[in-house]
Amino acid sequence: MNTLTNTSYNFPNQTSVYKGKVREVYRLEDDKVVMIATDRLSAFDVVMPKGIPYKGQILNQIATKMMKATEDLVPNWMEASPDPNVAIGQLCTPFKVEMVIRGYMAGHAAREYKAGKRELCGVKLPEGLKENDKFERPIITPSTKADMGDHDEDISREKILEKGIVSEEDYKVLEDYTYKLFERGTEIAAKQGLILVDTKYEFGKTPEGKIVLIDEIHTPDSSRYFYAEGYEERQEKEEPQKQLSKEFVRQWLIAKGFQGKEGQELPDMTDEYINSVSDRYIELYEKITGEPFEKADIDNIENRIQNNVLAYLNE
Repeated sequence: MNTLTNTSYNFPNQTSVYKGKVREVYRLEDDKVVMIATDRLSAFDVVMPKGIPYKGQILNQIATKMMKATEDLVPNWMEASPDPNVAIGQLCTPFKVEMVIRGYMAGHAAREYKAGKRELCGVKLPEGLKENDKFERPIITPSTKADMGDHDEDISREKILEKGIVSEEDYKVLEDYTYKLFERGTEIAAKQGLILVDTKYEFGKTPEGKIVLIDEIHTPDSSRYFYAEGYEERQEKEEPQKQLSKEFVRQWLIAKGFQGKEGQELPDMTDEYINSVSDRYIELYEKITGEPFEKADIDNIENRIQNNVLAYLNE
């Protein structure tokens, strides 16, 4: 099946291209950026060798819907989405931290806790927590923003301020926006029978100095969801939670002996497995949005994107 794993466009007034783990960002002269969500899949900060059908469309369309659903709380960078895989908006200077917020002891936090750590990014954790338990209140556990091929690293609020990565004045805004977005995301998820377990937000500054939400929001790549129905019963029995997120890919890789560490080889991803990952992404789209997923035409995905972007830029 055709997937979008790399692009090489030359849009009018284009000045540069930045290729991240999943998104490719084309900068234009008039302080606009064209962000293309590819079908690349990354886990443990490593990009998998094969793309996942419709993944880029799913990420972009969820992020677009969630930006619109939160713009009354927090301003964001986006202006339009002229193609299922594309968002166009204002050029921003990104903050070099990702604001990770956790409502539950899951994923990376649970792995660290199991390893005996009782402090995460400067936040003290109580004894006696089980995996997937709810925290008394959500905690912010930031990470440094890594370049492609590097690993994001946990960092505390104190270190961020001490190193001057973000000013104290700006960091207070980032914290405030993070709590507000997580609260709204939790409400949206609850309406669909889901629990927003944890997520990350990225922020940037416009040329005028305004702090805005950038990149993606509440997608399966940036967030973890549990099904609300049966959550309490599963916790009481210490059973794994039924979840929708990229964690199932991480667990598959861990079971195959891969965690992104030096010397480890990526396991082969069969077509059957890749299609099952695509189905899981579609399931999350439909569950979180409450709408059926409409597959875009992917027979000539590169031309489709180019035509739609050019049509928007020439309006």
